[in-house]
Amino acid sequence: MMMALKNIIIALAGVLLVTGCKKFVDINTDPNNPTTAQLSLLLPATEVSMAANMYQLNSGTATFMQYTVFSSGLSRLQQQGTSFNDSWDGFYTQTLNDIESVIKSGTAQEQWGYVAIAKLEKAYLVSLMVDMWGDIPYSQSQKGQETVSPPFEKGADIYEDLLKMIDEAAADAAKVSAATLVPASSDLLYGGLKSSWLMMAGSLKLKLYNQIRLVNPERSATAIKALIADPVALINTNAMDFTFRFGPGQNPNNRHPWHRSEYQGSKTFYMSQSLIDLLFNNDDPRLRYYIMRQNATAGLNNSANSNGYYGRNPGDGTAAPADLNRRSTFGIYPAGGLYDNAPVNNIPAGNKYLTNTNATGALKVVGPTDGTGAGIMPMITNAMVKFIRAEAALTLNTGDDARQAFKDGITAHLNSLSTYAAANGGIPLPAATITGFTDDLLVKYDAATNAGKLELVMTQKYIAQYGNGMEAYNDYRRTGLPVLRTPLSPLNTFPLRLYYSETELTANTSLGNDASRLQVAQQTTPVFWDK
Repeated sequence: MMMALKNIIIALAGVLLVTGCKKFVDINTDPNNPTTAQLSLLLPATEVSMAANMYQLNSGTATFMQYTVFSSGLSRLQQQGTSFNDSWDGFYTQTLNDIESVIKSGTAQEQWGYVAIAKLEKAYLVSLMVDMWGDIPYSQSQKGQETVSPPFEKGADIYEDLLKMIDEAAADAAKVSAATLVPASSDLLYGGLKSSWLMMAGSLKLKLYNQIRLVNPERSATAIKALIADPVALINTNAMDFTFRFGPGQNPNNRHPWHRSEYQGSKTFYMSQSLIDLLFNNDDPRLRYYIMRQNATAGLNNSANSNGYYGRNPGDGTAAPADLNRRSTFGIYPAGGLYDNAPVNNIPAGNKYLTNTNATGALKVVGPTDGTGAGIMPMITNAMVKFIRAEAALTLNTGDDARQAFKDGITAHLNSLSTYAAANGGIPLPAATITGFTDDLLVKYDAATNAGKLELVMTQKYIAQYGNGMEAYNDYRRTGLPVLRTPLSPLNTFPLRLYYSETELTANTSLGNDASRLQVAQQTTPVFWDK
């Protein structure tokens, strides 16, 4: 990454991330007289605020999906009006406002590269918000004092508009003859490369059409067939991943929020025992990358005779003991923490991939100087695209090779993990491990029924999406996969939508007297694509 890009990340991420989800700096001070210089600062600000405002949303959905435990209440499936309000409020008051400013000012100036990127950002973010909350304020939500209480609009209608917006963005990009839509320093995600953004556009359409496949299978199948027929329409290498990359700086602190939360004295999270056991029991080498142990013998319920993989079971409502220096924490991926290369005392002798071979490291209580903190937020990756293609092939008969896509998805993720680890103080996965682990899963795939094949695809996608609880939450509601562990003492049913921000429900007068009823219904009302 160029030094200019690093400086932009530090300058922008430091302002936003240090202050959590509070109001972002008002870059566009005179919206009636926009300048090119403002666009060059405003666009990367939208990318930073989008990623930063995902913290609460990502952590909460990661708890529902048993990647981690962000709060005891959410682990027990009990939402509050404050559970996701920071993300909701941040998206509306910061990210979407600034994206709208880029679109409006860029259109006025005929800066079509900025407009194209901003429209794709908006399509991605708003579609994600529909996936999370269902019906949301949309067309009237960024009009300032003109509409202070924008009405909630149907998610299905918003999706239709967003699919058109993706095509509009591609048309805007086509107006730019250069290979770059904007200067590299103005785009933290792709360095302004037009080809990368167009692959992101196609991959976003693939994701959305697969998401709505239960609503109109024929339409989704037709659209997906057209996308897979074009070799440059989709993300097809790890280098093209639509991923936000946090920085290693501490002053200002622009590290991955999970690193900032856990690599200090106090801690917010427990690691999910469900995920730990899934990886441990299936000889999955990714366990050493995902989870960092702080103690060699700590175990569930703060026991002292286990293997150090001390997490918490989903739905465990007991109080947290004095275990900050014993519980497991985030590893090198995706939070930029430490790679666990210490021996594990009870690894099965028959393991081939999760072993103690060359495990010569030592465990430690993690601190702020451990790891780089330069983690990632994987939004749409090469691996995800391959798994989507596998799912669509199995469920929509798209003509794609589901087995090959399954293989490619596993391989893409293992290679991405390995490359990231090597660049951040960890140990890369041996090529033989990547090949052997993938081949073993293909043996299981070949022996499975059609239902079993889909379960393998969705389970491997779930493991590969670690770090993005939102997409796993989408997949689970659409497919019922992977099979999750039954919570110990749930307080509610599995949430089909997220609770709205209580700030929105209190301030938005368009809801009339329906706010309380609307909130309660979120728990049990499916999103429109969840049939």
